Amino acid sequence: MRFFGRQNEIKELQEVRRLSLQNARFTIVTGRRRSGKTSLLLKAYEEVKDMLYFFVARKSEAELCKDFIEEITEKLQIPVLGEVTRFADIFKYLLQLSKSRPLTLVIDEFQDFKRVNPSVFSDMQKIWDLNKQEAHINLVVCGSVYSLMNIIFKNNKEPLYGRQTGEIRVTPFPPSVIKEILYTYNPAYTNEDLLALYTYTGGVAEYVEMMMDAGATNKELMTEKFVAKNSYFIYEGKNMLIEEFGKDYARYFEVLQLVASGCTTRAEIEDIMKVELSGYLTKLENDYCLISRYMPMFQKTNRNIRYQIEDNFLRIWFRYIYKYGYMLEVGANKKLKMVMDRDYTTYTGKVLERYFRAKMIESEEYTQIASWWDRKGENEIDIIAADELEQTVVFYEVKRQAKDVNIGILKDKAEHFFQATGKFKKFITKAYQWMICNME
Repeated sequence: MRFFGRQNEIKELQEVRRLSLQNARFTIVTGRRRSGKTSLLLKAYEEVKDMLYFFVARKSEAELCKDFIEEITEKLQIPVLGEVTRFADIFKYLLQLSKSRPLTLVIDEFQDFKRVNPSVFSDMQKIWDLNKQEAHINLVVCGSVYSLMNIIFKNNKEPLYGRQTGEIRVTPFPPSVIKEILYTYNPAYTNEDLLALYTYTGGVAEYVEMMMDAGATNKELMTEKFVAKNSYFIYEGKNMLIEEFGKDYARYFEVLQLVASGCTTRAEIEDIMKVELSGYLTKLENDYCLISRYMPMFQKTNRNIRYQIEDNFLRIWFRYIYKYGYMLEVGANKKLKMVMDRDYTTYTGKVLERYFRAKMIESEEYTQIASWWDRKGENEIDIIAADELEQTVVFYEVKRQAKDVNIGILKDKAEHFFQATGKFKKFITKAYQWMICNME
């Protein structure tokens, strides 16, 4: 698949390199696995002559150094004499070289140095601090295990804490790019096809590429690809998260499966699991960034909190693949597809709301976007979007069918919102419904 999107990220990375010609820069690039971080970096620096790409494979430090020396010799045309077995020596050499020859150094899967040799981080800190003032290096480190990258750079007890000069978070493709990709491969796509691609991939670059390369460009083919025997997607959820969670993965998986199935409050989850979960929920939210708490717009207390899985792919994976894993174990993949087809309309109702929210964020037209419900959990409004500069507010009811929309009820809910919060009363108020036909 050709390269799509990421214009802002490319521009930022190129600007960082330009700045590094004057002063050393240390940028961290993070994002979930399969989000296209490596492709982005290679695209951004494809025309940079003195660009080194180091991949931290899970092998010995001496073997890694051999790989890195080969890269230096090939790209910079500089022979490196003697046997080098420590990364610290290579890093020191490159920083000193950059004082007279500006360089871009990309280190991919940076967090895996922790497996290779944890002392690499303290060695790098010392070398960086001693040389950064005179160096002209564009150092970019990339990592896909979010929790480890978070520890390395944001824990004040770690040696590289605070050393980065910038950070770029690679997120899934926004709606406009997903539409562009689908149109490229299926110009006659329907809104249902677009919603299906967003549902199954969440806009994650590698998942989208897999669907398109397999010719799965409509809803039916996407569903078949997702649950086919030996499908990549069946194993992806576990493969992606097991390293993050370690030996406690089963407990975390159970929590995520319940959230994906509609148990969105702590009380609901604990009632089923019969165990206190505050620690697990906190880690899932803060350390792993897999769930988020959401509450009614303008609520100031921690009451009435609901949890949701942020990642669309993981949400559907836990809802169906993990929950119905017993079907897959006996080869009943077609039966699982029947379950997913049966639930599809209901399940994607919430996904549709997420799509529109993402579309609105991408538009940059609003200063606040949120949902609201009252203390009893009633009078719920799917999306409230406000522009404080223009003093306008829009209330959205997200439905798949026009016949399910009742503007009168939506206006009543808006009145409950005004009375409960006292917000936006002087704004110009518009009440709309958004349905699947509005996805364009």
